[in-house]
Amino acid sequence: MDAETQKQEIFITDSAAQQIARLIKKTGQPEGAMLRVTVTGGGCSGFQYAFDFDTETSAADDVIFEKDGAKVVTDMLSLNFLDQSAIDYVSDLGAAGFKISNPNAVASCGCGNSFSVDMG
Repeated sequence: MDAETQKQEIFITDSAAQQIARLIKKTGQPEGAMLRVTVTGGGCSGFQYAFDFDTETSAADDVIFEKDGAKVVTDMLSLNFLDQSAIDYVSDLGAAGFKISNPNAVASCGCGNSFSVDMG
């Protein structure tokens, strides 16, 4: 495979980019703040997403994705689970929040924050 075929990516929707910018401003985050998305073990399906703000990359393997000035940062281990995922911000009658559409997940819980992958 060539380098372009192997490129791992996270896609940020317009809605997510706008909400990231709004939240950074609303919460008084310093200039250069990014939304950090990580995958950790746990949750009802095996893995769960965690969202936080960060002002710098904390590891040599951090990767930054950007859309319209909004930045999302993740580490390479998390990126292996998030590759080709889309981060969106949805607001409906039940709740509002970031939603990840993850093509690597084979199952997820009802809240959408926990997922499982095929380890076979």
